[in-house]
Amino acid sequence: MKKFTVRDEIGYVCGDMAGSFVNLFVDAYFLTFCTYVLGISAKWMGSLFLAARLWDAFNDPMIGSFPDRWRLGKSGDKFKPYVKLFMIPLALSGVLCFLDVSSWNLSGFALHAWVAFVYVLYGMSYTGTSMPYGAMASVITNDPIERSKLSRARSVGGTIVGVGALSVVPVFCFDKDSNIIPANFTMLAVVFGIGSLICYILLTSLCTERVRDAAPQQKEKFNYAKILKNVTKNRPLIGVMVATVGSLLFITGNSQLRTYIFKEYYENTSVMSVLSLSSILVMIICFPLVPKLTKVFGKRKLILYSSIYSLVLYGFMLLVPIKNVWLYAVLTIIASIGQTVFTMLIWALVTDCLDYGEWVTGERNDGSMYSIYTFSRKIGSTLASTIASFSLHAVGYVSGTNIVQAPEVVNSIRILVCAIPVITAVLEIVGIGLIFDLDKAKTDQMYEELAARRQAAATNS
Repeated sequence: MKKFTVRDEIGYVCGDMAGSFVNLFVDAYFLTFCTYVLGISAKWMGSLFLAARLWDAFNDPMIGSFPDRWRLGKSGDKFKPYVKLFMIPLALSGVLCFLDVSSWNLSGFALHAWVAFVYVLYGMSYTGTSMPYGAMASVITNDPIERSKLSRARSVGGTIVGVGALSVVPVFCFDKDSNIIPANFTMLAVVFGIGSLICYILLTSLCTERVRDAAPQQKEKFNYAKILKNVTKNRPLIGVMVATVGSLLFITGNSQLRTYIFKEYYENTSVMSVLSLSSILVMIICFPLVPKLTKVFGKRKLILYSSIYSLVLYGFMLLVPIKNVWLYAVLTIIASIGQTVFTMLIWALVTDCLDYGEWVTGERNDGSMYSIYTFSRKIGSTLASTIASFSLHAVGYVSGTNIVQAPEVVNSIRILVCAIPVITAVLEIVGIGLIFDLDKAKTDQMYEELAARRQAAATNS
């Protein structure tokens, strides 16, 4: 078996890039595209986001259980075959989400049905790829240090797409007067879909699944209640899930509403590209610094400190209106350092939680347990999308092109954008600071006992 090398890290970077090409684009601009181009009300979009996630409550754990119940192909790999199965539907769904059907003369019902169909297709396809990709870290290596490298690699993948790809959206998809160009959204969706497929191919080619468990002997019946019961025994996972809900409020809510604050409040969408490119600088600072700080403070404490840092800065921006667009951009860049640290470290805690589940229950169900964690990410994303959509409606935002929003609506948009990161930081502090209880001593004990169990099982077999 090949040893863990930088090849695995590069492959894992590509895996996050693959999902991010579609996921980040949809999260950031699907609401914008539907309200401005298709003229669908923000209130209806909020209802769609909520309904889609209620479906995911049942759909995600079921899809997540597939690798634990069935092996595909003859390679013996547990997760990579499922990535290959769902990667084409994901790329296709991303294109359909940004297809301008306004010229199709669809009835009101047909238009809304189309939007609902493509969004649900996207959600299911993304689950089909993101679940096995995330759980794959637990079978690439069982070494804590190497898993931290994979966690860092994953954060780099999303940043590369967010910086290199999404930064061109404001320039390419908006004209000089900040009006939307619908056809360009469709063209970018095609390009991003192709990029997604290429990166998934690199993921499955470069990463090696080393930690093998016994293949399932029969098609075990999906037991939703059993999965939930195991989650209730996994306090660290519950803490990470709460913190992740907060993180996704920031990631999704910030990306979706960013267009509105720069278009309506500052009347300057070009600054969005500068903010995206600035992520490179933040990543350059954090990439070498985070591992060193982790050795000093530990993963849990460093995440806590970064969340407190975020709370202070974003709280200031909420309470003190920033009139100058460039000053607002600079403060946003500085404040984003805290969330960058969180993103770089949280995946390492997730793999610890999966091992904790095996330690407590004696069963290893990576796919099923990871699907529950994935669902918490979707809950955070859904809350952000739903809150953003319903709040836009509540403050009087009017959908459609060439609409001039009332001044009180514009100011409410600013408050909404600045409030979401504050809520994010509070949930992260509660999840990691108050609920998550897997400290270094307990983690070391867990890995020692798991290693002894596995060695005993190998000897007896």
